[in-house]
Amino acid sequence: MPALSSTMTEGKIVSWIKSEGDVLSKGESVVVVESDKADMDVETFYDGILAAIVVGEGETAPVGAAIGILAETEAEIAEAKAKAAGQSSSSAPPKVEEPAPVAPKVEAPAPAVSAAPAAPGKLVATPYAKKLAKQHKVDISKLVGTGPFGRITPEDVEKAAGIAPAPKANVVVAAAAPPSAPAASKPKAAASYPEIPGSKVVPFTTMQAAVSRNMLESLAVPTFRVGYPISTDALDALYEKVKPKGVTMTALLAKAAAMALVQHPVVNASCKDGKSFTYNSSINIAVAVAINDGLITPVLQDADKLDLYLLSKKWKELVEKARAKQLQSHEYNSGTFTLSNLGMFGVDRFDAILPPGQGAIMAVGASKPSVIADKEGFFRVKNQMLVNVTADHRIIYGADLAAFLQTFTKIIENPESLTM
Repeated sequence: MPALSSTMTEGKIVSWIKSEGDVLSKGESVVVVESDKADMDVETFYDGILAAIVVGEGETAPVGAAIGILAETEAEIAEAKAKAAGQSSSSAPPKVEEPAPVAPKVEAPAPAVSAAPAAPGKLVATPYAKKLAKQHKVDISKLVGTGPFGRITPEDVEKAAGIAPAPKANVVVAAAAPPSAPAASKPKAAASYPEIPGSKVVPFTTMQAAVSRNMLESLAVPTFRVGYPISTDALDALYEKVKPKGVTMTALLAKAAAMALVQHPVVNASCKDGKSFTYNSSINIAVAVAINDGLITPVLQDADKLDLYLLSKKWKELVEKARAKQLQSHEYNSGTFTLSNLGMFGVDRFDAILPPGQGAIMAVGASKPSVIADKEGFFRVKNQMLVNVTADHRIIYGADLAAFLQTFTKIIENPESLTM
């Protein structure tokens, strides 16, 4: 009797399309599962009867866990139900009994390491010992060394010559107290915060939990940030021309970033194992989109190869699918560079957190009038936006990012190439 399994890291059962007792055919949709970023229909790989549902609607299944059990014949339904009941009971966390305290084991001190004897017939002596032996006419070949590896020391020569060793400065050596048995380390308790009267605890949704995991993973990457002000008068003028044709500012920025990445492939690279980095063959621009209770980054694949209007059409489709939670996994997890634009909210500057598995993310602020001095020293008012890029410092350095931003600036300030 095969089991239906969720193939994601963790999935929440949104709804069962089929009910217990229904006859299923291979490839038929059985259940809707909420993954990290989208709702997906899960199909059965086998023919059979849905004998038992193990994970109900609203419950979460870890990776590899059975969510339902199929029976090949009606005679096996009872057995399948018993198996499902057994899995449900075994899923309850077992009672953990606290072990009795055990006296710490006191280990005997490690024995001293004995020096290896010198090779037979080979004279091993310090240079000073040889000098003393010659001075006091001591046959050094007849001495037995007491130094490391049987080496003959000056003290050995002095003893053989009957000379009192030279007085040494008194050195007081404090005997180290035997180490006390380490106290049993207690598990670090979670931080305790006072409860605020009337507060309500709301558990993470599946998407919020995924975002939380990603942010914790990002903290392990050494990053740095570079900011750059860019004049947007020409870009604003172009936007007014193409806006009636369905082109958004986000599409313009994504296209400009893709064109700049063509010239600076290291900014499109990624380091995933801490030992090497990968030059990605495709330029896939992931763009952050806020949706209910979360954040998702639909990916414009091969953004450098699409013309502006096709790119805009593709972006509109991705946003609609994202808000309907219908994105396929390759449509949100294949990004090589991320763009986050909060300019439409009036935010003039912000820093973005580097997504796991990518080399850089660009944070774009709003375009606002600014007083700028030209080369002749005259002041004029121009629209400017501030761009901040966060990058993985293991593979991207300051000069790389500065060069990329210079190229990106040239494209934004002379945007005719975006429509070609």
